[in-house]
Amino acid sequence: MAAMPEGIITMQDMEIIFSVTDTLGIHRESVSVELTKEDPGSISKVSSGKIEITVPESGTVQEFSQLIRQDLEAMGYTEVDLEDEDED
Repeated sequence: MAAMPEGIITMQDMEIIFSVTDTLGIHRESVSVELTKEDPGSISKVSSGKIEITVPESGTVQEFSQLIRQDLEAMGYTEVDLEDEDED
């Protein structure tokens, strides 16, 4: 299997991002992640309520995930009990 170009996010990158958004109770369909990495990276909530994330090319996704969590918490999202979410 060929290696992914460095400027493209991988499934592993997405799992790191989803590990943050899942714990904050944000449905995966409400999260849009740009497929190409672009500095400085960004996290925003658009008028439709969707969260848009652009991963920076510099640094690691793991490092950026901490900023994602901080920014989403600043937007009012709080950690949820994932066990409760699965009972729907």
